[in-house]
Amino acid sequence: EVQLVESGGGLVQPGGSLRLSCAASGFTFGDYHMSWVRQGPGKGPERVSAINRGGVSTYYADSVKGRFTISRDNAKNTLYLQMNSLKPEDTAVYHCVIGELGTGRRGQGNQVTVSS
Repeated sequence: EVQLVESGGGLVQPGGSLRLSCAASGFTFGDYHMSWVRQGPGKGPERVSAINRGGVSTYYADSVKGRFTISRDNAKNTLYLQMNSLKPEDTAVYHCVIGELGTGRRGQGNQVTVSS
């Protein structure tokens, strides 16, 4: 059974940092591109970042470029999203997703709230 379990979210003040993790199981993690998609309150889903199978090629939405860093450890079947200089508009549920387009199988999501 395919499972994607996100962790690492929470409440942080503007300007703070969080690192999200996504533990993958039930498929050959290293064979798939992966992405992070978020959905804020009252908003549609937004693909914020993606990474290729080998972890060399990455994509970032303009809204997070320069602040977020995606990475992966294929030996640990884990995807990461390092989020720095967080802003209130980054408040959302963050999902890890199989595939680079952000439209594939996703985990339950992890809430990130940026507020003072």
